[in-house]
Amino acid sequence: MTTAWLAALGGGVLIGTAAVLLMALEGRILGVSGILGNALQHPTHRWRWGVLGGVVATGLLVRLYGAGVPEQFVHTGWLRLVLSGLLIGAGTALANGCTSGHGVCGLGNRSGRSLIAVAVFMCVAAATVYISHLVEGA
Repeated sequence: MTTAWLAALGGGVLIGTAAVLLMALEGRILGVSGILGNALQHPTHRWRWGVLGGVVATGLLVRLYGAGVPEQFVHTGWLRLVLSGLLIGAGTALANGCTSGHGVCGLGNRSGRSLIAVAVFMCVAAATVYISHLVEGA
């Protein structure tokens, strides 16, 4: 239990640090889905590839230093993970941004649109957890 909140805290610190550094060094807002979409459309903007490489490298580094894969993903097949990723991508397109863009940077900039997006994210997350517990209990 203790390691779960430490992992969440560490992730939050890393995202916050990345957001501050990107704003300080490039004058850009950290929204990973937007950065990915624009990197694919404009491959010459190297800073985007640097941010995406940092996201991947950080994940690899924490795994190398012993961070475990969450139990719910250990037995999840690749097809389900890919479909989940595609649904997340569709959601970020629909919301015109992702949790890092709206939740960390948008709220920090007092964006009303981000406040609504984060409220929707949180309500859907709560409903998903509730439904998941109902299905598992059945």
